[in-house]
Amino acid sequence: MHNYFKILIFTLAICSCSISRDIDNDLTQKPRNIIFLIGDGMGMGQISAGTYSNGNYSALERFPVVGIHKPTCHDSLITDSAAAATAFATGQKTFYSAIGVDKDTLALKTILEEAEERGLVTGLVATSTIVHATPASFIAHNKFRRNYEEIAESFVETEIEYFVGGGKKYFDRREKDNRDLLEELRNKGYHVADYLEDFDSFVAKLDQVQKAAYLSADRDPLPVAQGRDYLESASISGIHFLNRLSANGFFIMIESSQIDWGGHANNESYIISEFKEFSRTIDRVLDWAEKDGETLVVVTADHETGGFTIQPGSTEDKLITAFTSIHHSGDFIPVFAYGPGSEYFSGIYENTDIYFRMKKAMGW
Repeated sequence: MHNYFKILIFTLAICSCSISRDIDNDLTQKPRNIIFLIGDGMGMGQISAGTYSNGNYSALERFPVVGIHKPTCHDSLITDSAAAATAFATGQKTFYSAIGVDKDTLALKTILEEAEERGLVTGLVATSTIVHATPASFIAHNKFRRNYEEIAESFVETEIEYFVGGGKKYFDRREKDNRDLLEELRNKGYHVADYLEDFDSFVAKLDQVQKAAYLSADRDPLPVAQGRDYLESASISGIHFLNRLSANGFFIMIESSQIDWGGHANNESYIISEFKEFSRTIDRVLDWAEKDGETLVVVTADHETGGFTIQPGSTEDKLITAFTSIHHSGDFIPVFAYGPGSEYFSGIYENTDIYFRMKKAMGW
């Protein structure tokens, strides 16, 4: 009888532990929001040089979880921004220059579109044109990344609530047709403004509207070193705006686009100035997320650009750098995560896994 009770107690203890683990799993906090930040062309060389040139600090140091992704596309070991962003947005590898379609050019549902279907509100911010490869891959479906006028039509067809970036001409002075997509957006209830209006004036009106779009340049926005200064404000204002709109949460993708352009130009100072702006933006996003407590923040890059590296003889005060090309490289890319669900982003994995890990964190 004594042994019977020992076995019974042991069995109950095992069951109790099992039940406890199940309860813990059920109670694991899921994020309400996702803020996904992409530093285009930002490999370890860019991160290292930007950090040393910023008093040996970057906001990336604040992240408790770090992983690595493999930035390849379907038809090449070296990816481009279109195929890479499509991998992030859809979980599938596609061919070089493809936007939101698979290797057979069939449209793929993006995480932004899935978020809309689930009742979340969504946004896109970029320091390129808003129809450029990275933002386009979250909202459009096109076999070629430079079909900018076709991509612009997706912003009228999709229920995105907030977007900021350049490329006004692709909306209202189109060669393809006579459509004025900005007027169509206004007819759908968007507050639409452009670079002729101060960005702060645009932000001041956000509390009064449900949808908003700001076109920051006619074509490509200026580099930050030449006066472009909206990334921080557009990101934080967009987060506050989206957070106000929906009890179900939000998804926003924020891209520091021109780190990549500095790499293509083999221009060290261009890379560093854009990285510093991105770091300031990440700091502000993390400050907001820490107070919110329900937001997953993920930062990564689509690929590295230029084969950028720090050379012997460098000091924190004077870097000696070099490039191996004017193109993208195949270097693995770091991933940084903070907040509920961040534990899913450690390890080494394919770029497509970022999509699945964001969905797993959300419980989708």
